[in-house]
Amino acid sequence: MSDLNDPTPASNYQSKTRRRFMKEMALGAAGVSLSYSTLGQQTNSAPLEEVVPKDYSGPNVVIIRFGGGVRRRETIDPVHTFCPYTLKKLAPRGTLFPQMKIDDFEDINTSHGEGTLNILTGKYDKYQDTEQAFLQERFEAKVPTLFEYLRKNFRIPESQTLIINGEDRTQEEFYSFSNHHLFGVNYQSEVLSLYRFKTFLLREQINSGRWEGEELATKQKQLNELESKDYRSKGLRNQSPEILSFWETWREHYGESGLVNPRGDRLLTELSLWALRRLRPRLMMVNYNDPDYVHWGIKSHYTRAIAIIDEGIERIVNWVDQDEEYRDNTVFVIVPDCGRDSNPFLSTPYQHHFNSPSAHEIFGLWVGPGVRAGDMVDREVDQISVAATVGQLMGIKTEFTEGPVLEQVFA
Repeated sequence: MSDLNDPTPASNYQSKTRRRFMKEMALGAAGVSLSYSTLGQQTNSAPLEEVVPKDYSGPNVVIIRFGGGVRRRETIDPVHTFCPYTLKKLAPRGTLFPQMKIDDFEDINTSHGEGTLNILTGKYDKYQDTEQAFLQERFEAKVPTLFEYLRKNFRIPESQTLIINGEDRTQEEFYSFSNHHLFGVNYQSEVLSLYRFKTFLLREQINSGRWEGEELATKQKQLNELESKDYRSKGLRNQSPEILSFWETWREHYGESGLVNPRGDRLLTELSLWALRRLRPRLMMVNYNDPDYVHWGIKSHYTRAIAIIDEGIERIVNWVDQDEEYRDNTVFVIVPDCGRDSNPFLSTPYQHHFNSPSAHEIFGLWVGPGVRAGDMVDREVDQISVAATVGQLMGIKTEFTEGPVLEQVFA
């Protein structure tokens, strides 16, 4: 275990004040005016060279977003945890960062979509909501995601770079690529979700000639409404043959009613296991989110959801441990999208995250070959360091990330 009295400064990442001071000094010296969104590209990246994709031989990576907003108390506090497998069995196999944080820049929101993009891009940003609809915010990354870096550098098909997404957050379907002019849709990942299956199923039913007349018109309108949600790549039209085959197999097994397959975060676990068996992903992100049901004001919705994620992690890790190709060649990265509030005056003290200090307090866990085992780095590190660290693990340059690599991860 790491020395908890390590004299190293409390954070491997500069404080907000120091970071801003250094950026202002750089701007003054250069005599230019750059926006925050372009500054990281100017200071942290070398000129991009032409990339010729090559075969990939590095480790598989499974990023698990311990999502829906969770506090450290109910996750990594040994006395109060609701995820005993992750904390007590899995964490000793790897390196735990109990003081990972989301920085407190002005206008940086601690929520699900933003946290997911922090993890995928390695950069904080103030995202503009292109939808302006309640609970349907739409964000577009300005710099590449990990999926784009990987697919631009290596010959890996879309179907082996996957986002596993929840049915209640359709707006997060579209984080599969950025709007960066050197990356973008040509290097996108695929998405598995109930929304994608419903769209696939309705299209297949229409094409089979199941309906006629007014009923057909109604079903076609429903399909158009589903596809319109995918405002960036027009629904499933761009999904690969491998994914369409995946959905057909899913349909054969679970049927068309939606009453047989798991729901909520249990569905994400099942989709992840099916994906591992049938699609063999090299990079996969599982966006758990059920703790967010605490919005209904019932404490058990939150604590039970943490336990369900813990059970899902155990199932996925156990499957990987038993698969010959994945067992010694897969790294798990477990990190929340955001924290939650700590308000002792509320009946549910973590009802929502209003950007209070505990909403910025998360954790990170790395487990797998090449990762230090039984280690704990008990000093502050930053959420946006995840992308650069995954990049180093997979042998890719992440030119536009702003967080430093977590060197303590590597054995």
